[in-house]
Amino acid sequence: MKETALTQIHVDLGAKMAEFAGYNMPIVYSSINEEHKAVREDVGIFDVSHMGEFRIKGPHALDLLQKVTSNDVSKLENNQAQYSCLPNDKGGIVDDLIVYKIDDEEYFLVVNASNIEKDWNWIASNNEVKAEMINESDTIGLLAVQGPNAEALLQKLTDVDLSEIDFYHFRKGTIAGIENAIISATGYTGSGGFEIYVPDDRLADLWNAIDAKPCGLGARDTLRLEKGYCLYGNDINDETSPLEAGLGWITKLKIKEDFNSKDLFIEQKAQGITKKLVGFKVDDRRVPRHGYKILNEKEEEIGVVTSGTQSPNLSIPIGLGYVPTEYAVPDTSILISTGRKNLKATICKIPFV
Repeated sequence: MKETALTQIHVDLGAKMAEFAGYNMPIVYSSINEEHKAVREDVGIFDVSHMGEFRIKGPHALDLLQKVTSNDVSKLENNQAQYSCLPNDKGGIVDDLIVYKIDDEEYFLVVNASNIEKDWNWIASNNEVKAEMINESDTIGLLAVQGPNAEALLQKLTDVDLSEIDFYHFRKGTIAGIENAIISATGYTGSGGFEIYVPDDRLADLWNAIDAKPCGLGARDTLRLEKGYCLYGNDINDETSPLEAGLGWITKLKIKEDFNSKDLFIEQKAQGITKKLVGFKVDDRRVPRHGYKILNEKEEEIGVVTSGTQSPNLSIPIGLGYVPTEYAVPDTSILISTGRKNLKATICKIPFV
């Protein structure tokens, strides 16, 4: 397994470690509920240095990104970020990602750890304009400082006015004595906060300077699921369309001239999608697991669970899954099959909280 620059620190703090996307990552330090609560009510810190980072440069950088991403990169201003996805050529999703605009000829991409090589090869295979591509995944460290008190905590460590960084914007500056850090008002928890990119060899210095509760990937998953955020490999993949996944808002069919699978998405939208990613609440104590079958009230199989957890905020099991569009209506009753038991559940609007 690969390690981040903080692996030994996590071990010394008593974190439960496990493999995730090929990395030895902290899953939980104290308890998932405790760490979840810290982020919702105060502030927590995550080591997410396993994520991948690519730099795309040159006069044709925008041309390449317009072809390979679904969102409209041309709308970005300097110091602005954008959530997007990489469509394949069959109407599915290679990965979801964040695109940062440094300037007119330089962009910074952040991709999922499990897809670093796959994404790099896909973008490179589409690089007919010969934009410069640099893979910085092994040299950049990333911390996510999330929660309503993140700004007040981090402001003590930097001269950058964090209150001026709007959501999905960023600034370059010095934090905890580390120069040229990217301080981004983004995150995967829905509780506000920042993601901070620094050289990998300064990551421990940054971690030690931030007095926040250490949080593992377990809480990161419960936090994102309460907000209905997709997890690649579970809720979206090479076979799922962004339209089916509720990501039509990042799929600019009318604005952009051309990008991978655009014609397929236009056809899909015209004909109407046949399945849709929905949220549901379970009327039972058992947690729905990835891969469980979704049944209608006649106990006929209609779909599959993609993500599930016990919601710390709601104190009930919640989940995401794909069902035919006729069932994708709030308050529709469904059943979740565990194999031995059918759990009663109800389709609901997302986010859950």
